Amino acid sequence: MALLSFKMRDPAPTPAATAAFLEGYSIEVMPRTAAKVADFHALLPEATRVYIAHIAGTPIDDMVATAKRLARAGYEVMPHFPARNIPDIATLDDWIARYQGEAGVREALLLAGGEAQPAGALHSSMQLLETGLFDKAGFTRLHVAGHPEGNRDIDPDGGERGVTEALRWKQAFSERTDAQMGLVTQFAFEAAPIVAWADRLRREGIDLPIHVGVAGPAKLQTMIKYAIACGVGPSLRVLQRRAKDVTKLVKPYEPNEMLGELAAHKRADPAFQVAQVHVFPLGGIAASAEWAARLLAAAPGPREAAAR
Repeated sequence: MALLSFKMRDPAPTPAATAAFLEGYSIEVMPRTAAKVADFHALLPEATRVYIAHIAGTPIDDMVATAKRLARAGYEVMPHFPARNIPDIATLDDWIARYQGEAGVREALLLAGGEAQPAGALHSSMQLLETGLFDKAGFTRLHVAGHPEGNRDIDPDGGERGVTEALRWKQAFSERTDAQMGLVTQFAFEAAPIVAWADRLRREGIDLPIHVGVAGPAKLQTMIKYAIACGVGPSLRVLQRRAKDVTKLVKPYEPNEMLGELAAHKRADPAFQVAQVHVFPLGGIAASAEWAARLLAAAPGPREAAAR
């Protein structure tokens, strides 16, 4: 019923509105995927925010080298800090110092991390924030994770109590830090769960800007594999329905419909907290960058990343 009223309330998506919604998007890389890109300027707009995913086992040297390369190329660099991969506070302090000293990093995405067994006593983004090290180092932007479809690592029963309590804590922290804070969501495949989640946050008094995750173009089999591995919730049904249509099996999935619906909702409800789109390049950086460029061509104009 909520989905029906959502579709009836919002105006029809338009290419220009979708392009405007996508304007200033961010994207994610890993050191090994970034190494395959000869020239980021050929793919990404100037000053794009580039997150660097820290997968367990990736040496910090590789992370810092990737940050340094991207920063020198003029991009806004936001490395991941996964708590469960950090053995102790001394290591966290060292990582912060290296990112700043060698790459001039002033932004970070703080996560619990996907490891079942923490490397040390750290196991949550709240603990990372509580150290005060990011504020001490003068970080200007700190992002944390958002879960529109829940997170069974936090709420095994499929509820939202643990996730909501954590967000309340982070909202309170945002009021005592000088850094700008935001929520970066896991990717999903439907607009309605994201809209419903953002509405719930608003009712809870949580007004952190949302950077909504979308899956960049990829083969359907690749998309389903990543979606299951990352714990995508009920919106996975979009891919399951697509898999039953033989005419779509060979075509890469693109999140155009979902983006269009989110853009239309933003036009209908300017208070909608989504401030930016974050692209997970599941089918490769080049494929995602080329897809974004095609959509953005519908509304040419200067990027407005500074206002987001």
